[in-house]
Amino acid sequence: MYHNVPTGVGARRRDLQLSSRDLRAVLERGAAWAVARGYGTEADLERVEERGCLPGADPDLLSARALERGRPQLGTLGSGNHFAELQYVSEIYDAPVAAAFGLRLDQVTIMLHSGSRGLGHQVCQDHLRVMVDASRRYGIALPDRQLCCAPLESPEGRRYLAAMSAAANFAFANRQVMAHWVRESVAEALEIAPEATQLDTLYDVCHNIAKLETFQIDGRPQRLCVHRKGATRAYPPGHPDTPAPYRHVGQPVLVPGDMGRYSYVLVGTVQAMRETFGSTCHGAGRRMSRRQATRVGDARGLLDELRARGIHVRAAGLATVAEERPEAYKDVADIVRIVHAAGVSTRVAQLRPLAVIKG
Repeated sequence: MYHNVPTGVGARRRDLQLSSRDLRAVLERGAAWAVARGYGTEADLERVEERGCLPGADPDLLSARALERGRPQLGTLGSGNHFAELQYVSEIYDAPVAAAFGLRLDQVTIMLHSGSRGLGHQVCQDHLRVMVDASRRYGIALPDRQLCCAPLESPEGRRYLAAMSAAANFAFANRQVMAHWVRESVAEALEIAPEATQLDTLYDVCHNIAKLETFQIDGRPQRLCVHRKGATRAYPPGHPDTPAPYRHVGQPVLVPGDMGRYSYVLVGTVQAMRETFGSTCHGAGRRMSRRQATRVGDARGLLDELRARGIHVRAAGLATVAEERPEAYKDVADIVRIVHAAGVSTRVAQLRPLAVIKG
């Protein structure tokens, strides 16, 4: 996996080179572009939020710099808190839902956490400058510059949504390509065909995204823009946008933890639709800044400590390992316990790390 999935800042795979036409198709079609090129199957798309493509994406609204940064980065993990992790199912909390998700005790799983890479970051930077000016023009008082915004129907608002949708489609395609390479890696290690690995997609769910969705407000359906930042969708059983394979139990929710403890699979609920616009947490959140985390201790010592606990870490650089040490994060079990008790998503399974790939 470490060899096949490029990691770190500026990582790329030489056997996936995008032309300008290819990149435009990725931005318009998302994960479907990847599947059409042989990276996965149509069955994968059934288990991706929005089938891996947000409508209304307009590649013409992306800057030359955003396109330049994105072209070599499709199928790459990146750095920071992004990871590819080999895990196993350590606990089952809801047996019927776990069975519907295809999860069983001691089963080996793989979790990927990555996004739109430098392309998405550049889209954000480009529009941040525009939105700061727009906020002043529309008389919007900001408690923080990074909360700058504009009305949805304004020219600035419409352009941002179209550009952000293109970046989201890049992220869908990026994860789809990496998932394919992970399957190939496991197949190579076990000396079997990729289709024999039984590595089926459980779900690919967004975080840090704004989407137009329909909710019941004051007894009638209304189309709203829901912005999930550090949050993820948690749709209930029976909802038409819950993937068909899971519609009888609810949408899978993936909550990554840290590389020393555990991650969780939850399921969406009706309560979330009533109280949180169909949303729940995404991850634990940091207790320390990255700078603080690097002061705590030596990264090599951390690698030895994790290895003694049966967790093997491969990283493009030790700086990322130091920044991402487990104690830099809250205990995700506490966060999951809260959302479970609140009923906005409920626990299905716990996953513990075996091997972690970092940028």
